[in-house]
Amino acid sequence: MQYKAAQSWGSASTSCINQAPRSAVAATGDPLERIQRLASENAVVIFSTSNCCMCHAIKRLFCGMGVNPTVHDLDQDPRGKDMEKALMRLQGSSSAGPVVFIGGKLVGAMDKVMASHINGTLVPLLKEAGALWL
Repeated sequence: MQYKAAQSWGSASTSCINQAPRSAVAATGDPLERIQRLASENAVVIFSTSNCCMCHAIKRLFCGMGVNPTVHDLDQDPRGKDMEKALMRLQGSSSAGPVVFIGGKLVGAMDKVMASHINGTLVPLLKEAGALWL
């Protein structure tokens, strides 16, 4: 299933994004274990909320680079609040979204991803994870 951007964020299409399948979203278990399992299933995984402007921006960044991230919208998950709390603990932050994993490894929130992009370390991470081939 393809992700469509919320209309409130404009008409820019984000059809390059893979929406997480409902079966994966509905799974049970410890939130941290679940996050680690979901993060390791695809090359680039974003935990976000569907109405977050920073989440939308990070999705657009990856799409613009030719990367097809898998997105887990926590506000669409019945156990999303538990996962959101686990992500905040994992990052040591009071903000949960967006949180990006590349190659199963935590990269971090928007600030860490943008810093990696600016200092030139994001593309090598994406290549190593198999998300980018150029």
